[in-house]
Amino acid sequence: MTSKSSRKSIVANFGLLSAELENRLSTDSSATPQQSAAPARVGAGVIGAAHRAIDDIKSERDRLKALVESGGGAIRELDPSKIDPSPFPDRLPDDNASDFETFRNSIRSEGQKIPIQVRKSPSSPERYQVIYGHRRLQAAKDLGIPVKAIEVEISDVELVIAQGIENADRQDLTWIERALFARRMDDAEVKPRDIKAALSIDDPELARMRAVYRSVPFDIIEAIGRATKVGRPRWAEFAKAFSEQADLHDELRKTLSLASEKHLGSDQKFLAALNALKPAAPSQRAGGKRIAGAAGEPLGSFLRTTKDIRISAETPAGAEFLDFIEAELPTLVERFARKGSKT
Repeated sequence: MTSKSSRKSIVANFGLLSAELENRLSTDSSATPQQSAAPARVGAGVIGAAHRAIDDIKSERDRLKALVESGGGAIRELDPSKIDPSPFPDRLPDDNASDFETFRNSIRSEGQKIPIQVRKSPSSPERYQVIYGHRRLQAAKDLGIPVKAIEVEISDVELVIAQGIENADRQDLTWIERALFARRMDDAEVKPRDIKAALSIDDPELARMRAVYRSVPFDIIEAIGRATKVGRPRWAEFAKAFSEQADLHDELRKTLSLASEKHLGSDQKFLAALNALKPAAPSQRAGGKRIAGAAGEPLGSFLRTTKDIRISAETPAGAEFLDFIEAELPTLVERFARKGSKT
């Protein structure tokens, strides 16, 4: 465990960094009378200050990341059963078990190379909480082996920032997982400037994240999952549709429940959820006929004219029905031809 003299407050470090950057921006952007007469020079100074601020954030983040990872303590082997998850989870359930199996097998064959970081549990002195390293902890539990860990003293606010620093360099977290982590820092009353530094994001990106997680309830996001192929633009589209289509929220939840029963992947769940928030086309509302399955579950609708028939899927089961129709078309043509030859 680190001594008080050797530990540095992560929150204080971020605070000093933010104050210093604000000071620099204020100093660099204040123009002299001569500069006031040359707008181009003033603009260049502000841009240069912004670039320096970004560079300072990155270098300070890297320095703090090294501080957090080292922890100042020795690596120990702990019983995984005595370690609880972080109170600020940073992952959604993964619907691809093969990735984790590969990760676990690498630890089985090569050992755990990077220790996890833990702290004493605030509610039980005999237990620990993970700061980060949840996948390594789970792998050790599955394999029945001790987990290598470094213990540090850290507060809740420092813990959530430490996770944010570590998350910034992870490539496997999806956009929505990073957004939810920003939400957890918001809920922990972490200052916006520290959230941005921890996740290496700027004001516009934090605003975009907030627009999504303040519009879409957590249970909906959790039901969809990680959605590895879905980025910010689609989530922003989803949040806008969710806000504007309150009358379709019940239908959306039914769609997600059905998608879960069919064990669809999170990307498929996202598309099904987004489609559920799209109101039916006017032509369908005017003359379309509903299509339901054997148990009465909604599949979609169809609209017949003198020249064509249009079938629309409104649920994941409806999409499967469209695939079925497409596959059966050659057989239907043959049946139609046989029927014609008999008449």
